[in-house]
Amino acid sequence: MAKRLVVIGLLGTTIDRGSTARRWEGWRPSVAACQHEDLIVDRFELLYPRKFTSVAETVRDDIRRISPETDVRLVVDPTTDAWDFEDVYASLHDFARAYRFDTESEDYLVHITTGSHVAQICLFLLTESRHLPACLLQTSPPTGPRGADPGSFRVIDLDLSRYDRLATRFARDELDERSMLKSGIPTRSVSFNELVERLDRVTTRSTAPVLLLGPTGAGKSLMARRIYEVKKTRRLVTGPFVEINCATIRGDAAMSALFGHVKGAFTGAVRDRPGLLLSANGGVLFLDEIGELGLDEQAMLLRALEEKRFLPLGSDREGSSDFQLIAGTNRDLVELVGEGRFRDDLLARINLWTFRLPGLVERREDIEPNLDYELDQFRRRTGSVVTFSREARQVFLSFASGADARWPGNFRDLNAVTTRLATLAPAGRITVDQVQAEIQHLRSSWSKPAVTSGGLIDRIVPVHLAATLDRFERVQLEDVLEVCRESPSLSAAGRALFDRSRERKKVANDADRLRKYLARFDLEWEGVKRH
Repeated sequence: MAKRLVVIGLLGTTIDRGSTARRWEGWRPSVAACQHEDLIVDRFELLYPRKFTSVAETVRDDIRRISPETDVRLVVDPTTDAWDFEDVYASLHDFARAYRFDTESEDYLVHITTGSHVAQICLFLLTESRHLPACLLQTSPPTGPRGADPGSFRVIDLDLSRYDRLATRFARDELDERSMLKSGIPTRSVSFNELVERLDRVTTRSTAPVLLLGPTGAGKSLMARRIYEVKKTRRLVTGPFVEINCATIRGDAAMSALFGHVKGAFTGAVRDRPGLLLSANGGVLFLDEIGELGLDEQAMLLRALEEKRFLPLGSDREGSSDFQLIAGTNRDLVELVGEGRFRDDLLARINLWTFRLPGLVERREDIEPNLDYELDQFRRRTGSVVTFSREARQVFLSFASGADARWPGNFRDLNAVTTRLATLAPAGRITVDQVQAEIQHLRSSWSKPAVTSGGLIDRIVPVHLAATLDRFERVQLEDVLEVCRESPSLSAAGRALFDRSRERKKVANDADRLRKYLARFDLEWEGVKRH
C-alpha cells in the first residue's frame, strides 16, 4: 500500500495573497504545490500568522477546488517577528516536537519556497537535523504564461549519504583533517589513528575544553597547534593560537601572564598588560602543564571558562574573552585533586574531552614514518637533503624499533637523533658507521641515571645547606630526590619511600612526611620536579 504524502509549508503572506478572480492569473506557490499531476498531496499542513487568517482560508479553499483529495489543515504560527531567527526557530521547533509523525504510513515534504528567508533557513536546519523527518519541496513558477500552469517542483533529500559525490568529498575532507592532526605523517599505529579519528570529530563539532595527557615529548604542544589549524581551516575560530607552559610562571607573574594587569598593580608593573586570555579571544588558548597552576589562578580560569569573564590583576573592571581551552599535562590530575593541589571543579570542567597521547615506545611501528618526517623537517630548516643508505636505515630501524630502545624523551629524542645524524652525514648520506656510533651513544646515555651521584643535590639544594651534608645524608637525600623525579605525584613518591614504615602508622600520610623532609633542605615538590 502506497504511503500518503503530507506537505508542511508556510503561508506566503504576499506571494500567496489574492482574493479576486484575477488571483488565478498569477502563480501562488502554496496552491501550485497541489496542482501537479505527478505530485498527489493527501494532506497540507499550512502554517500561517493569525493576522493573515483570511489569506490562509482563501488558499485553503482554492486548494480544495483544484485538488479535492487534499486535506488542508490550517495551523496558527505563533511567531511574532518573521525576521527574528531565535523566535522563528523556536516556533518551528515547537511545531516539529509536537507533531505526531507517522513515517510508516506517511511521507513528508517541507515546502521551502514560501516564508521569510529566516523561516526557510530554519526549516532547512530542522529537516537536516531530522526534527522534521522529511525531504524538501522546492517549487518554481512557469517560464511562460502562468494561467493554469503550476510551474515545476523539485524534491531534495538531505540525507547526504545518498549523494556519492558529496559523500566522497566529505570523506576526503575528513582524511585531510586527520592528516593535518598527524602533521601529514602516514602513521601506522591502529590505536593512535583511532585516537586521531575521535579527536578530529571533537575538533570540528565541539568548542568545549580539550585535555591532552601524555609523557613529556609525546607531542601535546604540536597536537594542540594542529587542532587549532583544523579549526582555522574550517573557519571555526577567528582569533589566534596562544600558548604558555604553566610550569614557567608563578604568583603575580602567573596572574599577570594569564589575566593581565593594570599599571601599578605590583612592583615592576609600569604599564597595562592585556594577558593571554584576552589575546586568545576568538581563538585557542593552550595551557601546557596545567597541573602547575596555583589554586588562585585555577579559580580565575574556571570562572573565565564558565562566564567568559575575568578580573585583571589590580583592576576593578572585568575583562571578557571567548576562547577555546586546550590543556596539556603529564601529571595525574586526579591525584593532585586528592592532594588539594588541583581544583576538582576545574578538573570536571576540562575533563569532558580527554585524549592520552602515547609515548614513542607505545608506537614503535610509527618510528619509520616519523623518521622520514624528521628528515623532511631538517630539509625545510636547513635546505639540505639528507638520506640514509639502505644498510644504515635497516640498522637504525632495527635498533629504534627494538625492545631495548627506551626513548625516554619520546619524539624529542627521535628529533635530536635525526638532527645529529643529518648534520654529520658526509655528502648528505647517513652511513652505517654513523648509525652504529649513534646507537652506542644512546645506549650509554640511557644506561646512566638521570644525573651522576650528587648531581641532583648540587643542582637543587641551596649551596649553604649542601655544604653541611655528610656522606650518609647525601646518599639518603640523593635517593629521595631520584624517587621524586621518577614519580608522577607527591603521594606516589611518598608511598615508594615509606612502603615499610607506613604499615606501622595508624594514619599513613606519606605525602605530608615527604613534604616535611624536603622542607628541611628548603625544597618543594614542584622545584624538585622542574630540575
